[in-house]
This record gives sequence, C-alpha cells and structure tokens, in this order.
Amino acid sequence: MSLKIKVGKKYAIYLPKQVVEKLGIEEGDILLLKIRENSLILRRIEKIPKEIEYWSEVTPEEVEKVGEEISEEILK
Repeated sequence: MSLKIKVGKKYAIYLPKQVVEKLGIEEGDILLLKIRENSLILRRIEKIPKEIEYWSEVTPEEVEKVGEEISEEILK
C-alpha cells in the first residue's frame, strides 16, 4: 500500500484512517520511527499485556524516554 500524505503544522503527519484500521493503531499507541536513507519507516510496537507489564523492570515511560533520546541523536 502506498499513499501520499501531507505534513501539517509543526511537522505533524496524520495517518489515514485505512492505515490505522489495517494496523490496529489506537490513540496513545507508541510507534517506532526509523530513518533509512531518504525514508521514514514507522512500525507498530506490540502492546505488553498488563500481567507482564506488572513484572517488568522497565516502564513504558522509560522506553519512550530512551527512544526520544535516540531520535534526537539521530536527527542531529
């Protein structure tokens, strides 16, 4: 599937409804963004079941923070 999308204010990219439905993306989900040559690649990260999350040593917030730090380093 290939679609054209427009970059909005503050460089926001809005995903078309058909993409969101096909991938099962919900508001608040975290996506992994990769930059490869002249392309952006977005990957849906599987949700951690609450039972497993309870026993996890790393919180989703910590993962997000590290991801943001890595993204900032890549974009420098």
